Amino acid sequence: MKPVIIVKVGGNEIDDPGFLAGLAEAIAILCVEAAPVVVHGGGKEIARLQEALGLKPRFIEGLRVTDDASLAVAEMVLSGAVNKRLVARLVAHGLSAMGLSGVDAGLLRVRPVRHAAGDLGWVGEVVSVNASLLGVLLEQGVVPVVSPISLGPEGHSYNVNADQAAAALARALNAASLAFVTNVPGILIDGRVAACLTVQEARAWIAEGVIVGGMVPKARSALEAVAGGVSEVRIVDLAGLRQGGGTRVVP
Repeated sequence: MKPVIIVKVGGNEIDDPGFLAGLAEAIAILCVEAAPVVVHGGGKEIARLQEALGLKPRFIEGLRVTDDASLAVAEMVLSGAVNKRLVARLVAHGLSAMGLSGVDAGLLRVRPVRHAAGDLGWVGEVVSVNASLLGVLLEQGVVPVVSPISLGPEGHSYNVNADQAAAALARALNAASLAFVTNVPGILIDGRVAACLTVQEARAWIAEGVIVGGMVPKARSALEAVAGGVSEVRIVDLAGLRQGGGTRVVP
């Protein structure tokens, strides 16, 4: 089988037709030499629907609380609207794409996240991955598009951070690379994209304020994935995804 590449896209761009067209083109290019798996978020659209329904988001130390109503919204947005929008765009581009959530065939099984400061509700962390299912799809040339809504104890759905779901898939599939797709070409150091950073360098530059602003959470997600056993994480925009650019974060 071709080397597996996990492509994680966030929720800020996936309602932009221009971004979706560029993503479909980039995935098609990857398919020539690799087997891509797309994982997506959708936080912006979840918040928009919560507001429309009169639901007030709650947080515990910066972590979103997912009660019954919030989980219903997250599942509608992530496993419904966003997932099918991405699949439709990839299929329209000529790719064989299939939408899945972590619930389907127990793709992502989770346990509840416990937090000392309070109950986060239906928030889970991945404990196992049905890698064989994805292996069958990838062998057939299918591009899986994965929503991070996952399966917890007693058959209940749980919401999972999309970065963490992507990292779990990367580990389970022994992926060659995990790409976090952003709207910037990579981590900028002195105004230039750093081609490669070790974990130690990235931590030091966060602490020293060289890596700042919105890039800090992206860099931290990359560090967590590498610390969890992912061999390489790339922070990259669509152009870099097509051309092999961006910033590689390695152990």
